Amino acid sequence: MTVVRESHEAHGATFRDVGGTAVPEEYGRPERTHRAVRNVVGVTEHAFDVLVVSGEDRHAFVDDTVTNRVPTSDGEGCYALLLDPQGRIRVDCYVFATGESLLLFLPVGEGETVAEEWSERTFVQDVDVALATDDFGTFGVHGPNATEKVASVLHHASPPEEHLRFVRGEMEAGVTVVRDDDLAGEEGYLVVCDADGASDVFETLLVRGLNATPFGRRTWETLTLEAGTPLFETELRDRVPNVLGLRNAVDFEKGCFVGQEVVSKVENRGRPSSRLVGLEPDALPDAGAAVHADGSEVGAVTRAAVSPMREEPIALAVVDYDVSGGLTVDTAEGTVDAALADLPFVEGGQRSARLPVYDD
Repeated sequence: MTVVRESHEAHGATFRDVGGTAVPEEYGRPERTHRAVRNVVGVTEHAFDVLVVSGEDRHAFVDDTVTNRVPTSDGEGCYALLLDPQGRIRVDCYVFATGESLLLFLPVGEGETVAEEWSERTFVQDVDVALATDDFGTFGVHGPNATEKVASVLHHASPPEEHLRFVRGEMEAGVTVVRDDDLAGEEGYLVVCDADGASDVFETLLVRGLNATPFGRRTWETLTLEAGTPLFETELRDRVPNVLGLRNAVDFEKGCFVGQEVVSKVENRGRPSSRLVGLEPDALPDAGAAVHADGSEVGAVTRAAVSPMREEPIALAVVDYDVSGGLTVDTAEGTVDAALADLPFVEGGQRSARLPVYDD
């Protein structure tokens, strides 16, 4: 459940279930809301599960478990993955170092299982893993004026400039402000606060200083689709990282624990058999729709929508690596042509850190 449901309802939100949690779906007129975020700034409540990992051995424990180097200095963070024994993505996460603990932000609905598994694996290490989702509210501020928005209401600190770094300050209540990794293709920040102060922080982000537009999950999905950003629920889950070209999540010079096995350098550095691409179909396909080349199925759509900025259908799909053109895709209107498209579909003020990158 969102920590500020009444505030969302007061602004006209409808809701959707994501990972067992009710999150704002939209506030009416989603296409207009999308353009407001893309052109100025918007605020959303992000749905994360939060783990607090403490103890003297916390850095070594988490570093041995995830695919990226875990930060040790207060105020630093990274984006990383947890893989299964076959090297496929179980969960993605942000890891932030504070003075006494590591805070991990995972997709909603995934935290309890990870916390239980990690608690069973600590053995003689000085590590404590606690699920703390209900203790925090997490809001996203996204758009070309996001820095100006945050600066207009943040007291006793300035918005951090470097990606995945954070500062502590106040917005009617104590907050931690993280410069995020621009998943919407625009400037972005995460504003984290105690759940008790979340309503005040949400209203401050919307109406104090520079005004911002509230937006929900539907707009987040179209913003990130336009930006070419793969998301956990639609593109990442159960796929190998190099199929997605997900370079920012993996440090190839380290090994990581997968279950009880060590996967050296993640075992997936080379050229994959398939890749994530952008498509411009002549009609809107559903997620899972088959993609064809020369009469043979070569992949499937992961996510599609009518782009509010381009006013035409766009899609992400995982297809055979060597596919180069002549594609069609299944839709409710029948099989239609679908051209390969360069990502991002829409050039915003920033580029998503998850844009696919492949070796030639």
